Formats: sequence, structure tokens, C-alpha cells
Amino acid sequence: MKSRRGGGDWFQLPDLASRQVGGSVVAANDEFFAERENLIKDEAPVYRTHTFNNKGQVYDGWETRRRRDGSPGPDWALIRLGIAGIPAGIVVDTAYFIGNYPPHVSVEGASVPGQPSVDQLLTADWHTLVPVSPVEGDTRNLFEVSSERRITHVRVNMHPDGGIARVRVHGTAVPDPQWIDDIPFDLAALGNGGHAVACSDGFFSPPNNMLQPGVSRFMADGWETRRRRDSGNDWATVALASEAVPSVLELDTTHYKGNSPARVSLDGFTAAGEQVTLLEPTSLQPDARHRFRLSGDRPVHQVRLNVLPDGGIARLRLFGRITPAGREGLERRFATTAE
Repeated sequence: MKSRRGGGDWFQLPDLASRQVGGSVVAANDEFFAERENLIKDEAPVYRTHTFNNKGQVYDGWETRRRRDGSPGPDWALIRLGIAGIPAGIVVDTAYFIGNYPPHVSVEGASVPGQPSVDQLLTADWHTLVPVSPVEGDTRNLFEVSSERRITHVRVNMHPDGGIARVRVHGTAVPDPQWIDDIPFDLAALGNGGHAVACSDGFFSPPNNMLQPGVSRFMADGWETRRRRDSGNDWATVALASEAVPSVLELDTTHYKGNSPARVSLDGFTAAGEQVTLLEPTSLQPDARHRFRLSGDRPVHQVRLNVLPDGGIARLRLFGRITPAGREGLERRFATTAE
């Protein structure tokens, strides 16, 4: 399968629409041949030849019937993002759709608070993220997005009809400040704006996996490095949701039995770039959940998890006190991106 239209580093950002982070395809005008829910499945599309049901060949994607009324369409699907935020790039994957992919697609975004109904979404104020653009079949079609507006939903349009295997909405989370006070706030969670910015190695699976919500489902659902054959160690740097003083670190090595790290340590980095030790090298157990009290009382905006020497981490949670400056920054960003 091919990829077309280049795309910088945005495809390394979290997929805001993924089912694993709470995304949902809430409606579609037609899904005669293949169900809309397939659009946001986490796993890659698959194809099994000569697999038929009572509507024809089974496709791992969303596919509408052929238009016979002469209208130009489009067929559409509404996706509620699992993480509200600013999209940086969108992937429209037409894997295995060769004679039945749409010739053109477009994508729109909207910001609708709460849990709106389908009728409310259809009348929402939608703005263009990807204009009507040609796509190719059996291809990961990549589109950069220049909007700086926070969105909660996207509408994917096929002009006029056809099939799409997957839609990925890569971007940066913008949490709502009303959910910060008086409840636990995970500084590193993807849903709150935390994300991995660098790592030494992500051979088996990337570090953003360990910042996902929920319990790890299997080994590849966390972050895992290859086996080191030198004297160094692996690490991942995570940008926090805002400047804060971390106080509790939770690490989960569930499913990592023969490949969990022997030890870990945690460093913080201030806005000025100064390094602060938060957790000295500490032993880990395989296939187990851990909780550590952290030292230090200085505000940091990034942390670096060091795994000694290598291995896998299923989930990372980081709790602490957001500074007044951090809170002000979150409120300002929420307000400016909602306009």
C-alpha cells in the first residue's frame, strides 16, 4: 500500500480520533456495504479474499452504496474525537479499496461542548480542515491541517461515494480547564495534552502508547524498545499538559514479563532547561503496577523516563500540582483555540 502527500512530523502526534482514546463514529448517512465503526479501529486494515456476506465482499472499512440518483454527494460520517484538540494532519487510508474508493474527500471540524446529539452536530458550525481533494485507492492519503482551532468532532465526506478503510486525526490535545480542579489530573495523559516528544528507541512500539487511557490490552499496547547491546540505557521524554510539580509516578509493566526494565529513574526539566532529579534509579517488577512518591518541589514542564537498560512500559501516569502559571497557560490556550 502506498502513501501520498508528504507530511512532516505531525504523524508522530497522537491520533485524537482513535477508539483506544475514546473516539466514536456517531453517525453516517450510509454504511450499506461496510460499517462506519471500522474507520477508527486501532489495528491496521486487513483484507481476506473471497470473504462474502449477504451484501458482498467484506471490507475492513466504511463503504457506502453506489449513488443512482445523479447527486454529487457527499456521503458523510461524523466522528467524535476521544481527545479534543488541534489537528495537525489527517490520514485518509483507502487500504484495499481499489475499484470502490471515492475520487475526492473533504474533512471538516467543529467544536461542540458536552455530549451533542446527531441532530445537533448536523447543524453545528463546521469549518474546513481538508478541502475537497483527490485521493488514490489502496493508499494512505496524508493531509496537513493549518487550523489552530480546538475541535471535538470531525465530519469525513466522500465525493460522491465509495469506501475508506481508516481515518486518523493526528494533533495536540487542548484540555478543558474546568476538569482540572478537585479531581485527579494526570499531567502526562494524552487526553490532557501530555505527549512524547523524543525517545531513544521505539522499535517494537512507540512511547505515546504508555500515555493512553485504560488498562494495557497486550504487550504492543505499551512502549517497548529493542534489546540493547551496549552500556547505555533507553529513555523517553514526555511534555506535560502544563508546568507542574509532580508528586506521584505510576508505572505499569503489565504483559511485560521477560522484557520489563530492571530499573527506572525519572528526571524533570524546568522551563529554563535545568534538569531536576525526581526519582533515583529504582527496581521494577515484571507484569506489575508500581507507585512512587517523587522528590523535589520545583516546577517542570517535561519529564524523562529512563529505563535501565531497556524493555517495556505498559502505562505511565504522573500526578502533581499545576502551578498558577501553568493553569493560566491552559486557560489561555483553551480560550484562544475555542474562538
